[in-house]
Amino acid sequence: MKENVFDVLMYLFENYMDEDPEVDQDQEALTSELTQAGFPKGEIRKAFSWLEGLSDLREQDTTLLQGSTPGSVRHYSERERTKISSECRGFIFSMEQRGVLDAKTREMVIDRTMALDATEIELEQLKWIILLVLFNQPEQEQAYAVFEDMVFEETRRNLH
Repeated sequence: MKENVFDVLMYLFENYMDEDPEVDQDQEALTSELTQAGFPKGEIRKAFSWLEGLSDLREQDTTLLQGSTPGSVRHYSERERTKISSECRGFIFSMEQRGVLDAKTREMVIDRTMALDATEIELEQLKWIILLVLFNQPEQEQAYAVFEDMVFEETRRNLH
């Protein structure tokens, strides 16, 4: 079984993050549980590092992003365009247009996407990254709920 950081993140989200926020699992206990679930320790460490990076972003000053005006266009670097396909960039743009993402959360999504050890990110992976970013962002409960409904409704439609 070839598990990667993204698989660990999805497992953590599905099994721990959506639980009662008062339940505080320490990293050592989670590492042990994830190892027992079959995830390699290296990938577990990378996943924790990815989540710490998300936490650091949440605490950073974003005064430059607050001046961003509606309708402004985000230009992607060559490295970002290589990793984030035009389909994914279009999806990010559409989420901004719908009000699910603002400038700060968009940049967090792009940053966390670029932090993954992958050559190219698929749309389904991007949706999970957006869920993780919104879930961990204070005052984004409404955007998270809207996006979660959208993602899971689409998943249900595709199953039928």
